[in-house]
Amino acid sequence: MSTAYATTHRRGRQVALGGLTILLHVLVFLRFGSQAGRVPDRAAHAARAPMTADLVAVPVPAPRPLPSVPPLPPLPPQPALAPPPLPEVMPEPVVSGQTGHGGDVGSAGAVQSYPDARAGAEPAAPPAALPPRRYKTDLPPPADIALDVVRTDADGTRWSGDALLSWRIAPSGYRIQVEAGIGAVPARVHLFTLVSEGKVGDDGFVPILMTEKRRGRAMTATHFNRQDGTLTFSASAAQYALAPGAQDKASVPLQLAAIARGDPRQLSGNIDILVGEDREASVFTFMVAGRETIDTRLGPIAAWHLVRAPGPGSYDARLELWLAPDYGWYPVRIRNVEASGAVTTRTVNNIVIKQAGS
Repeated sequence: MSTAYATTHRRGRQVALGGLTILLHVLVFLRFGSQAGRVPDRAAHAARAPMTADLVAVPVPAPRPLPSVPPLPPLPPQPALAPPPLPEVMPEPVVSGQTGHGGDVGSAGAVQSYPDARAGAEPAAPPAALPPRRYKTDLPPPADIALDVVRTDADGTRWSGDALLSWRIAPSGYRIQVEAGIGAVPARVHLFTLVSEGKVGDDGFVPILMTEKRRGRAMTATHFNRQDGTLTFSASAAQYALAPGAQDKASVPLQLAAIARGDPRQLSGNIDILVGEDREASVFTFMVAGRETIDTRLGPIAAWHLVRAPGPGSYDARLELWLAPDYGWYPVRIRNVEASGAVTTRTVNNIVIKQAGS
């Protein structure tokens, strides 16, 4: 075999193999090209693999009933505050340089005399007749009772301060002094000073004179005229007949303590006391609201709660007192609720017993 023939034969086989390779690639391309762009038949696929599910009912437990709550006990009825009448117009004072009956010592030391209408005028109508109830009394020991003062004005403004209720006894008689102020030193504002002086007897405290000095006002005096049996005032022409056991604003809390000490059973029912104030007198009717425990700086104190509500049409404040049997029946809280809505509460923080005459 010649060299030319061999070369020609090898080239022919290479051409044949190359053509066969090209043919195979064309066949593969045509096969996969026919499948391109088709979307698989999901329904058919799902038919080949069906899925089933069974719903099973799960029992739900019934809700548990809530425990029953006993109803709250009803609140005891509270006397409603009567709407205040228009304030009385006070006559203009005339400043003079001499004192006399009906004179008030002003803040500057001058005397302010009010027109005396008693001469040639009918006296003011006396208060309603008191029931013939007399109280057995036992005076508490002389003491200094210090109190915390909290006042909330009608507009919500809150104040704090301090007060002192003290009383002494001597052979010549007794003296009760009440002072109160708000704020702290040196910005403390003195609110008022009440002083009651008189004697003691079977009816407890027997006032003869009470003076009252309030911030920005002239001093007033209330006279218990024991000789002629009348009750008169420096700031008005009113005149009342004295009744047994009559008191003034300063002596009332301690007189209630004396009544409770005399016999606690006397606190049952209403307690009626004729009280002389700065311009008039009226019957204070105290009702026992019950026994309560109050929080103080001395700790919790059990006390009897007494309430005096103002009469219909009266501009007076509602007065509340708490008397503590474990503390000699001293008043351990005193509260005034004014017709305007302002509330002043005095709560004990210390009690110092004093010896007679000290």
